[in-house]
Order: sequence, then C-alpha cells, then structure tokens
Amino acid sequence: MLDKLITKFRIKRAIQNQFEDIWLRDYFYAKFNISVGLYSYGCFDSLRIPKNTKIGRYCSFSSTCYFLNGNHGLAYLSLHPYLYNPALNIVATETIERTEFIIEDDVWIGHNAIILPSVSKIGRGAVIAAGAVVTKNVAAYEIVGGVPAKAIGQRFDVDTIKRIESLKWWLWSKEKLAFEIKSNPNLIYKPVAHFSSSGGAQ
Repeated sequence: MLDKLITKFRIKRAIQNQFEDIWLRDYFYAKFNISVGLYSYGCFDSLRIPKNTKIGRYCSFSSTCYFLNGNHGLAYLSLHPYLYNPALNIVATETIERTEFIIEDDVWIGHNAIILPSVSKIGRGAVIAAGAVVTKNVAAYEIVGGVPAKAIGQRFDVDTIKRIESLKWWLWSKEKLAFEIKSNPNLIYKPVAHFSSSGGAQ
C-alpha cells in the first residue's frame, strides 16, 4: 500500500515536468508498454491511452482525447465484458483483438477526440480536430475533423513537406530548437522558407 502511494505521489510530481521527465517515461513503458517521446505531453494516462501505444516526440494530446483499442464483440452471445475480459473470471483469455497504436512526431489531438480501434497509425505532423471521431489511419500533415473524421485540409504542400521531412527537426533537443528560433524568429511562422535543403537554418 505504501509503495502504491509513493508511486502515485511520484507520478503526480513527474507530470508537472511531463515534457522532459525521463522517470515518467520509463515508468509508463515498464508498466503499460506505452512509449512516449521526449517533449510530448498529455500522454500519461493509462485510462485514455491504452497499452502497447507508441508516441513520438513533440506531440500535443488534449486531456480529454481517448484511444479505444478494442470493440465489444458484435457477433458474440453478449456484448458484456464477461465474454472478452479474463480479469472478470468468466473467460480464460482475452477474446477480442486489441489495436496497437503508432502516433508519430508532432501530432496534435484536440479535446474530446476519439480514436477508434480501426485506426493503427497517425502520421507525423497530423492534426485531429476537437470532437473528431477517427475511424481510419491519418496521413502525415493531414488535418481531420468531424464524425466520422474526414480530411479537411493539409498543413503544407508536397514540396514543403519534403523539406520538413529532410530537416528532421523533431529529433532536435529543446536547446537546439531554442537556438534555431533565437537565430531566426521567422522560423516559427514560416519555417520552410528559412531552411536550406541541407537541413540547417539559413
């Protein structure tokens, strides 16, 4: 009991520095097999983010988004979890399939968005609008919204995406990001126009 209280307290403290806390990331990986990249936040909740989820760097998750990794069995005798959840001591093993999600770097998921089990991947730089119900994979840099979610735009054109991808800025440390922005503040608003094709700030 004391160990649980200590862990709960430590998690609460670590959440205050969730952008960078390594212990928090190690704990969620060891306990739930939830991998969270550096600087991502809003991801440290095993009730909203299921086991076996991989999250990239610099992701922004709202506190009310949910990932659902399994459906009730529509063809089963009953829809009740007794028929698929072994923790309830009716079935010996889990009988439904569980999705393993991959969320790439710099993904933004808005409030009350729901990611359904039919989704397995959300691409780098994608935006999930508030209230969206996502039923299929989302491409990199795509903006989706609605119920069910549909593509409503692209963040950048094809050439811009290629230049951003060659840059691989999401691998930068916070310190390097700060240095590049300080050197050229326009990077915040017009990033691609201010980078050379070799991947450095001009």
